[in-house]
Amino acid sequence: MGELTALPNLGKVLKAQLTEAGITTSEELIKSGSREAWLRIFAFDSSACYNRLLALEGAIRGVRYHLLPQEIKAELKEFYALHKPPKQKRG
Repeated sequence: MGELTALPNLGKVLKAQLTEAGITTSEELIKSGSREAWLRIFAFDSSACYNRLLALEGAIRGVRYHLLPQEIKAELKEFYALHKPPKQKRG
């Protein structure tokens, strides 16, 4: 079984969040996919952001998230927009 920290983009914090979400190996992350993994993290951490979603996708693909194709970034941005918490109104 592959270690999560062997994948790009996954530091200690994101690895700990994946573990809390029930994803403990690279194989489990690949099987669940970036969207499902992000949703599991978002369930207990509402600060899970778009960049975290990109980091997960990059880890699955074995690349730094900055190098993801633009069409993948656009798909993930659309997914994120559907699931992110609404902005709080000030005032």
